Amino acid sequence: MDLSPVIDGFGVVLEPTNLLYCLIGVVIGMLIGVLPGLGPAATIAILLPVTFGIEPVTAIIMLAGIFYGAQYGGTITSVLLRLPGEASSVVTVFDGHELARQGKAGTALGIAAIGSFVGGTVSIIALSLLAPLVAGFALDFGPPEYTALALLGILLVSTVSSGHRIKALVAASVGLLLATVGRDGFTSAERFTFDNLSLADGIDFVPIAMGLFGLGEILYNLEERHRATQAPAKVANAWPSRKDLRQSSGAIGRGSLIGFVLGILPGGGAVLSSLAAYALEKRRAKDPSRFGKGAVEGVAAPETANNAAATSSFIPLLTLGIPANATMAVIFGALLIQGVSPGPQLVSQEPELFWGVVNSMYIGNILLLIMSIPLVGLFVRILRVRATVLAPITVLITLIGVYTVNNDVFDIVLVIVFGAIGYLMKKLGFDPGPLVLAFVLGSLLEDSLRRSLLIFDGDATGFFTRPISGTLLAAFVLVAVLPLVRRALRRREEEHVDSSA
Repeated sequence: MDLSPVIDGFGVVLEPTNLLYCLIGVVIGMLIGVLPGLGPAATIAILLPVTFGIEPVTAIIMLAGIFYGAQYGGTITSVLLRLPGEASSVVTVFDGHELARQGKAGTALGIAAIGSFVGGTVSIIALSLLAPLVAGFALDFGPPEYTALALLGILLVSTVSSGHRIKALVAASVGLLLATVGRDGFTSAERFTFDNLSLADGIDFVPIAMGLFGLGEILYNLEERHRATQAPAKVANAWPSRKDLRQSSGAIGRGSLIGFVLGILPGGGAVLSSLAAYALEKRRAKDPSRFGKGAVEGVAAPETANNAAATSSFIPLLTLGIPANATMAVIFGALLIQGVSPGPQLVSQEPELFWGVVNSMYIGNILLLIMSIPLVGLFVRILRVRATVLAPITVLITLIGVYTVNNDVFDIVLVIVFGAIGYLMKKLGFDPGPLVLAFVLGSLLEDSLRRSLLIFDGDATGFFTRPISGTLLAAFVLVAVLPLVRRALRRREEEHVDSSA
């Protein structure tokens, strides 16, 4: 492996401007993690217009910092207030808040900080080693392989998504439909434009992301955040004892591995990783009854896993051009807006950007470790700012931001429409993530499918004659059929039990 691009990447990160934006990103990420409901996807979507005036590598360094910074920010309120600021921190509430009630809030936050740092660092090292190999393998990808990969990605996100599986599939179908709006790339025929010139070039990604994740989340959270606030637990000594470190070391190691692997998978991400890591530790424990009553492993495992997953989810994005979760879809849009095409060529054609972003994560993790405890008091005070004050300011920034992209009032209309749709989706239990991911992958899927059929002279069986696309389509069929088989077996077992009774 040639190390010169890696070393040059550190040179990129250590430029004062990039260091500053890395710091800004992790601070914003921690802040967003503290504020319940908004989340990194919504924040990155709202900040997309801000990135237009800065260099691509600087912009992505900041947006990446927001993503992995948010994973730790949610820990603070989970431990001190029993209020998870980020979905991936829900599991941390179980033991983190119990430790706080026992006067060990500092221990919980210290273990979380160490676990987050170790998980993130292990995942970055693995990312540095694995991503170039994946990119080299992906150079063999043609239209058939990208067709199969896009199909598998959409299905995985839909079936593994949080919430009802049918609702996730419906949301993904709507996303695919929205991706077809505009002129046909092959025939130039207009589709679903309703004679509106503003729709002739298709729907831009920015209004959809800012509407669903930004405005929609704000409207939903305004309705939901009518809870009585409780006094935060006091933070004493934030450095864990040797016993705590020894007790949690295994959980941190296992959480790093689980988070890295699940973060790569479409639909996996930080939430699934934290749940899986917690479940594993509880199953392995000699006394599972300790969990939920202040077990340090119950904090160490999920916090390590969600940070490892946040980092490893960059592998499919940067090397294959496939976003693994909703936040990665928004960052994917940011890269496209900056004129950067994520995919196998990125490592060789844009080494400064690739290694600059990867190496910035080392710096970002160190910054998070240094700042995590001193800023706890400040972040808890921010929670006392009323949502009725924060929401109008955020909405105004969102609308001004989307207008500055194309200087088009129609984009503001789209943000409002998709904001209403996002609010209704949350109310009805639909996850907006599959819709956005399917929209992002829709154009890739359509173009690759049609190019593939031209290559195969219209013979769809050609997909199965190529090793990579055939394997990916076999995985697609397996993922689609497996839940049906599992449901049939469960039904047969229930019928057998009823008949024997």
